[in-house]
Amino acid sequence: MDWIEVLGYFAAFCTTISFLPQTVKTIKTKDTSGLSLSMYLLFFVGVSCWFIYGIVISNYPLMIANGITLFLSGIILSLKIKYK
Repeated sequence: MDWIEVLGYFAAFCTTISFLPQTVKTIKTKDTSGLSLSMYLLFFVGVSCWFIYGIVISNYPLMIANGITLFLSGIILSLKIKYK
């Protein structure tokens, strides 16, 4: 594994883990009033595209990071729609 791949995994870890606190807080409080539905819809679509792109080019950091981020942002988006 070269340094570029390590950098990719590190970047993927940082951006993916950043969604964990918001996801946990939203699940616990069920408060989505401060979250923008349009932002999360667009973000979810964008992350879906990055995930598919990662699959197409067989890039594991893209696949893993965006797969996890897709899952976490999907939870937040679902709760935003449910508790709107």
